Amino acid sequence: QEEGEKLPMVPQLAPPKIPEGERVDFDDIHRKRMEKDLVELHTLIDVHFEQRKKDEEELIALKDRIEHRRSERAEIQRVRAEKEKDRQNRIAEERHRKEEEEAKRKADDEAKKKKVLSGMGANFGGFLAKAETRKGKRLTGREIKKKTLADRRQPLGIDSMREDALKQRAQDMWNRIYQLESEKFDYMEHMKHQKYEIIVLLNRIQHAQKFKKGHGKGKVGGRWK
Repeated sequence: QEEGEKLPMVPQLAPPKIPEGERVDFDDIHRKRMEKDLVELHTLIDVHFEQRKKDEEELIALKDRIEHRRSERAEIQRVRAEKEKDRQNRIAEERHRKEEEEAKRKADDEAKKKKVLSGMGANFGGFLAKAETRKGKRLTGREIKKKTLADRRQPLGIDSMREDALKQRAQDMWNRIYQLESEKFDYMEHMKHQKYEIIVLLNRIQHAQKFKKGHGKGKVGGRWK
């Protein structure tokens, strides 16, 4: 047994005393010894079963605690698994939604680009048609400008183009438009500068003419010139 554990209480029975000077009854002594051993045996048996009952109760309580902890851990793991599954589902739904929005945005952009390019081609075609109907007539400056633009126009040829080629064509056209707008801005600024110089020159001329009219006649040697 473990150290510190209490030993079973066994009643202390005094050995039978043999009377002095009297006849010894060995049968009685044997009987009493058997009774004493039987009492000790019963006591040990009772103590054993009592201890066994306590051990069984402790074992059952330990099993119950282990099973309860196992159930708690299983429940915690189940809750965590459900939360993780929900989180993964939300991530997948959000990713799917963004992919759909991106695909829709790209499709809308491509449709707008094709519409713009087709519109530009239709406009140029209209310019050509108008130019053809006005052949033989005297063209104005605006008509000459349109005809020049129509002559310079190159066919778009976008019907058989793939998506990458369409994007590149649109980018090239955008770069060309940006360059033309920049050149237009430079020409407009140059025209403004020339207009300003013309105005300054006209003001000087008008001022000189006014000065000449006011001081054209003067005295020279006492006579009016």
